[in-house]
Amino acid sequence: MGAAAVLGGGAVAQPAWAAAPAAEKLPLPDKAELTVLLTGDAGTGGDGQWAVADAARALCERRGVDLAIGLGDNIYENGPESDTDDEFQSKFERPNTGIDVPWLMVLGNHDTSGIIPGSGGWPSRGDHEVAYHRHSARWYMPDRHYTVAVPAGSGEPVAEFFAVDTTPLSSYVLQTDPEYYWDGPFARRQRAWLEKSLAASRARWKFVFAHHPLRNNGTHRNAGEYEGVSCGDYLSGKHVEELYEEVVVGRAEFLLAGHDHSLQILDTAGTYRGTQQIVCGAAAKTSGRADEPSNKAFWEAYDSLGFMLLTVNARQVVIDAYTVDPGTHEYSHAYQHIRTERLPAA
Repeated sequence: MGAAAVLGGGAVAQPAWAAAPAAEKLPLPDKAELTVLLTGDAGTGGDGQWAVADAARALCERRGVDLAIGLGDNIYENGPESDTDDEFQSKFERPNTGIDVPWLMVLGNHDTSGIIPGSGGWPSRGDHEVAYHRHSARWYMPDRHYTVAVPAGSGEPVAEFFAVDTTPLSSYVLQTDPEYYWDGPFARRQRAWLEKSLAASRARWKFVFAHHPLRNNGTHRNAGEYEGVSCGDYLSGKHVEELYEEVVVGRAEFLLAGHDHSLQILDTAGTYRGTQQIVCGAAAKTSGRADEPSNKAFWEAYDSLGFMLLTVNARQVVIDAYTVDPGTHEYSHAYQHIRTERLPAA
């Protein structure tokens, strides 16, 4: 047994880079209890990223880690220029040296910038990050959306992770490529794939992870009213909200997201049919709290760098939140949340 990876089928045709020799990937874990490092919005290459990476590395050396998840905005400010851009080294490989596990990655709005940094207006730019999967032992992004089940072949994996690309659905500018319109071919394929994959999963715990959150007490606000905007097909994030509420809610125990540069363990399961929102986007910088936050929370931090560790087994999911001192690069345990209630079997 091992981990099963299922591609999302996001590519229309095989790109030229697919014929290049592939790096030998670090193996996906083959075990029934996992420790997963969770970070987001990390890829600045600056002091904040190094502080969090140093702290996470020290904790992972002490506790052990099996997987890592990167929740988008992997290469600030505009995304890579190619699949061999040296920013992959300065903003991913070098800071994370020593955390030698597969890093399950998704795209963020800064990874797909057009003329405006962070606009999300050039979704096809994300193909460079998909291509980089073949060049790196650690970077795991075989498609724009994909699943990883651990362990594979067990009948009921302890966990399945569903990577989703929300960037075309919530850009800061109108999309100009018909492939990536909010209702275009990519969005339709991804939605159909996610519906089918969640329905087919027999995992004990299901985690959907993407860059944009459904619920969020930080400055970007909730999907459907991102940036305080509630109209339009892109900036408001209303189609992100539709995707989550119509496909994910009630079908996955956890929705993991970044985008907001904060740490939040929200109390959303009661309102969203068992789906709990986690926001973990403070791996390089912070952005503060919304003026009028609307979501109940178990714990929140808005002015601290940090990361989380998930410990997952058949009985429970334990979420440990850590804040990081930007001067000393030392971590402090800030909060622990334990969930034992899973969704009813389909």
